[in-house]
Amino acid sequence: MYLEYFQLKQEPFNIAPNPNLMYPSSRHKEAIGYLRYGLRGNGGFVMLTGEVGTGKTMVSRAVLGDLPDSFNVAYILNPTLNNIQLLQTVCDSFEILITDKNDHKALSDALQNFLIEQDKLGQSSLLVIDEAQHLSAEALEQLRLFTNLETNDKKLLQIILIGQPELQEKLNTRELRQLAQRITARYHLLPLTKDETFEYINHRVIAVGGNRPLFDKKAMTTIFQQAKGTPRLINLLADRALMGAYAQGRFFVDNKMAKQAVYEVLGSNLGSDVSHKTLKVAVLSIIAVTALITVITRNFFTQ
Repeated sequence: MYLEYFQLKQEPFNIAPNPNLMYPSSRHKEAIGYLRYGLRGNGGFVMLTGEVGTGKTMVSRAVLGDLPDSFNVAYILNPTLNNIQLLQTVCDSFEILITDKNDHKALSDALQNFLIEQDKLGQSSLLVIDEAQHLSAEALEQLRLFTNLETNDKKLLQIILIGQPELQEKLNTRELRQLAQRITARYHLLPLTKDETFEYINHRVIAVGGNRPLFDKKAMTTIFQQAKGTPRLINLLADRALMGAYAQGRFFVDNKMAKQAVYEVLGSNLGSDVSHKTLKVAVLSIIAVTALITVITRNFFTQ
């Protein structure tokens, strides 16, 4: 709605994980580097973790977009599956034809034959599992068994696990220690800093054809504080703030508009900050009044 008004080619703060709009922060570049290193190493597992909305999916897509054509890639978005369903999904993702999809052995044999044949053809096979923190211990163990198939110098199946911090906690358990030992590269993605948030917002505007900044520093500070550096929340707040500027016929977002966006998106009128300040003032007032009463009382009894 506001694209023509701000002379933009597309929405700068769309929450879809578009690698073309990725801001190359030091953290995101490190994450991409770790994933690429892990895939070059011909090991079994590579792991990327981070809190909700920190850009894990975008990082993984940036890596997958640079893979050579020699990679067969299977991508699983919903890993809340039992063992047989997981096998079925993996085979379907690799487009492996199977007559009996309810037979565990048939599925396992078909997957192994596929991996062996692809290796003979000079092809590598990669399985990417998003939201991997939802995988059960049994499913994770089955994934480890998938990677048992290997030649003298490499695994026939490489796996990227992408998930929230709970995934790290699962892999720290004793029952999954064998899988944890097979992770050749891992990276935990942190939120953006304040300076990175400023650069992120301006980068997204420029990436879609913007020729000038659309947010003042106070507005970006408010967005950073309320989003806590989380890119997905930054996108939601910045997009709503731009809508507010458009509705008011303004050509940039000021702090008042940013605060209004916070209220509309998060349902908070910066209440947490206001409450903290109010509480602090109240406590200081109580201390002052108490001190005053103490002085008056002491003076009264000493007269």
